[in-house]
Order: sequence, then structure tokens, then C-alpha cells
Amino acid sequence: MTRTIPRPPASMEDVALDRLSGSLGFLLRLAQVQVFEAFFEDLGQYGLRPGEFSVLYVIHLNPGIRQGLLAQRLRIKRAHMTKMIRNFEERGLIARRTPDDDRRAIELRLTPEGEGFVSAHAEAFFSHDARRPTPLDPKEQAQLFALLQKYVGLTPETTP
Repeated sequence: MTRTIPRPPASMEDVALDRLSGSLGFLLRLAQVQVFEAFFEDLGQYGLRPGEFSVLYVIHLNPGIRQGLLAQRLRIKRAHMTKMIRNFEERGLIARRTPDDDRRAIELRLTPEGEGFVSAHAEAFFSHDARRPTPLDPKEQAQLFALLQKYVGLTPETTP
């Protein structure tokens, strides 16, 4: 009896994924990589990084937010958040303050430079997805956003 040895894949489409194609984590990871590659291609020259801009934008929307609450809401590990906030402070984008009622907490506010950075880049950040071609029609995109918001426990605040 001769055993047939499978041929190695010749192209990306030939690579077997089997059950991985039904794994939520795997699919989300591939989607994230695809979105981030496009993001950096289009907006990298502005020094924008999706996670960092998101932090600045949430501070913009919530002046005086406590660092721990911000990290919790955005699901950023404490050590990573501390490093990011320190970097923002060194760049002059945020100011930290220790509140009188809790000396262990840190409140965050954007500096005028930080407000300028957010204002200057918000439109590019939020319109990035709309400028990119997608295999989804507008109804499918809205459905994807709604499903992802539901999955992560967000209530839609605005419709994309």
C-alpha cells in the first residue's frame, strides 16, 4: 500500500486552516492584522497608532478620568497603560493630577497640545475605514459593527 504524501501549499489560498476558520479568536486576530496594516499604511506618517489615539480620544471625551478606570474600560493592562501615559506626558499631550480625595489615584486631562493633536487627527482616524475598499456592503458593515459592539458589551452610542 502506497501512502500519498500531500504536496506543500503553493500559494496562500492553498494553506489548510481546517477548524481555525471557525475560531472566533483566530478570525478576530486576522481581521485586526488586516485593519492595522491598512491603518499604518494610510496614517502611519502622522505618528498615529490606533490604541494610543483611542486613549487620547477617551481622555478628550472624559477630562479628569482616572487612569485605572480608563485602563479598565479600554482593557489595557496596568503596566502598559502606565508606560503609555508616561510617554504622553513626556510628549506634552496629557497632564496627570493626584486628586485630594484619593492620593493613590491619577486623574488625566489633555493639555492644549493634546487637544490640538486629537482635533488635528480625529477626522483622519475616524474616516479611515470609510476610505478603504471593503468586501462588505454598507448593511453588512453596520451589522458587523452592531454584532461586535454586542459581543464586547458596548451599547451603540453613535451609528457609523
